[in-house]
Amino acid sequence: MTASATATLLILGADGDLTSRLLLPGLGTLLAVHDADIEVIGSGLRELGEAEWRDLVAGELESVPEPRRSRALESTRYLHADATDAAALAALLEQCAAVPIVYFALPPSVTARVCQVLEGVPTPEGMRLALEKPFGADRDSARRLNELLTRIVPERQVYRIDHFLGRATVLNVLGTRFANRLIEPVWNRHSIERVEIVYDETLGLEGRAGYYDRAGALVDMVQSHLLAVLALVAMEAIDRVDEVVLRDAIAQVLQDTAVWGGDAASASRRARYGPGEVEGRSLPAYADEPGVDPGRETETLAQLVVAIDTDRWRGVPFLLRSGKALGRSRKIARAVFRPAAPIEGLEGRPQPDWIELDLRSGEVEIGLTMNGGGDPFVLEQTTLVATQVPGALLPYGEVLKGILNDDPTLSVRGDVAEECWRIVEPVLAAWREGRVPLEEYPAGSDGPQDWSKIEKHPHEDAIR
Repeated sequence: MTASATATLLILGADGDLTSRLLLPGLGTLLAVHDADIEVIGSGLRELGEAEWRDLVAGELESVPEPRRSRALESTRYLHADATDAAALAALLEQCAAVPIVYFALPPSVTARVCQVLEGVPTPEGMRLALEKPFGADRDSARRLNELLTRIVPERQVYRIDHFLGRATVLNVLGTRFANRLIEPVWNRHSIERVEIVYDETLGLEGRAGYYDRAGALVDMVQSHLLAVLALVAMEAIDRVDEVVLRDAIAQVLQDTAVWGGDAASASRRARYGPGEVEGRSLPAYADEPGVDPGRETETLAQLVVAIDTDRWRGVPFLLRSGKALGRSRKIARAVFRPAAPIEGLEGRPQPDWIELDLRSGEVEIGLTMNGGGDPFVLEQTTLVATQVPGALLPYGEVLKGILNDDPTLSVRGDVAEECWRIVEPVLAAWREGRVPLEEYPAGSDGPQDWSKIEKHPHEDAIR
């Protein structure tokens, strides 16, 4: 990125949590390492004074060197406006001094209404649209949204944001798989028995009932983030990483993915947390959290097993799991290998070998069976650990860098958004029909006692 890469970041919903918690901090890391001339305009329904907005932005740009920090602060401003009003939206676009990047930091239903209005107002050449997940509420609505967006701008100028694809730790999957000959030759059904992609959190609802109680763990995490990780883990080998090759590979593997055995009821489980204690904090039952409608039966823990119908993966189960208010934080992608044939004269096999990527730290661990240190004729498992230097940018910094550079490589393409809905829709239908019971687990536990557990390996406690 060079100083000539000028744009206006127009944030709709700038008075909300996403802007202050994720978007502005990401922008701060971007400007700290890249010299970019960016005008930042915030807009929302809440009245914010100029000093309040400038202080909010300044607080996230503290690490940005001069003169770019002063340049960004001098140009930033907040405009009180209702973006669902055509005249107000047109006026906001007219305020943009450079090519506008319209960032929808809004609830999905409001984003859709703004896009309908945007279709009818004059728009600047080169305008880009950045949307937060979920993209639609089901496959049909995602398709309609995609059609609407591409009537406003070309598909290449639509950035569907999945910040997991901006994590250097997640992108480490690409290097781990394709940049060496140790992994890729065995990365298939002949060597791998199962794959587990897990995103368990100790956090509870944290005041997000307005969104979460309508989404739940399946839509919030599995339908988007975990399927994105699955695509990177399972896609076919590529010879370069760019907006065409990488996104084509992601789309292809998701097209080949479906619920295990074609039976959504037997391939999925759901639960919600009851009262308990997590890391010294007492949590009420999810159903008693402020803003929650217990009658919705929203799950806070979802598990889904899918199959990928390709020569590489046919017959290998992929377990996707995500939950809240659990007793331990686990954010991993893990491949468990098939056991090797036994060798007469060598005793013991502690557990299957495995390779695991920590989605938080990027750390790669390999559980490797070797001769024992005490008795060379007794096998034991050793854990090899490779650490990763943290990326310079926060995930939203990587996302914004791609948008400012007019590079959609790390954004979700329209057909991929539709495929993700196709995969989970049978599960949502089975849950609505009551074919999968809503179980309960105490906050601070590992989930319902009879659920499949991720096998514990020797160094697990040490690395958490």
